[in-house]
Amino acid sequence: FVKIRHQRVENGKVVTPFSVYLRYLAPREFQDREVLYVEGRNDGKMIARRGGPRLAHVTTTLLPDSRLAMHWGRYPLTEIGIKTLTQRLVEVGLEELAYGECEVKYLEGAKINGRPCIVVRVTHPVKRDYFRYHMARVFIDRELMLPVHYASYDWPEQEGGEPELMEQYTYVDLKLNPGLTDRDFDPRNKEYQFGRPVGE
Repeated sequence: FVKIRHQRVENGKVVTPFSVYLRYLAPREFQDREVLYVEGRNDGKMIARRGGPRLAHVTTTLLPDSRLAMHWGRYPLTEIGIKTLTQRLVEVGLEELAYGECEVKYLEGAKINGRPCIVVRVTHPVKRDYFRYHMARVFIDRELMLPVHYASYDWPEQEGGEPELMEQYTYVDLKLNPGLTDRDFDPRNKEYQFGRPVGE
């Protein structure tokens, strides 16, 4: 479960910092783990409550790109969100235009969480050092016109084998512009269970 508020700048000044609140719903070992990050606050650190069945309320602070914070993911928390996903897709697409050797197909009839999507499937038939993946699939919600699912696959280990999943992300039950406020990104919010960070 994630709340994201993107940075807003007025007259060259940040009036709303990039902010994230995240709570794990599963698996059991992480259930109810909470993470809070507001750009430019808390010395650039995020606040994290352990969650899970043991020592659930232990709260600490750590940098988003620290080894511990990155232990279970490929990217720091600062990279989360559809806006960043869209920017990365554009960046990678522009890079790949320079190389060619790319097959693109548009597929109809797919659904994510019951919502109709169009799938853009990009395949690099020949493995090259400059390609990041063998195949990628992007599901674009037909109504919202936003990417709601991304998956990328590595080349098969053996010729004729199945491509190996490298990463995938899915956004479901989206609520755009829900009117999030500073309270949604305040560790003192009574809906959250952050304790006093260890060492404070």
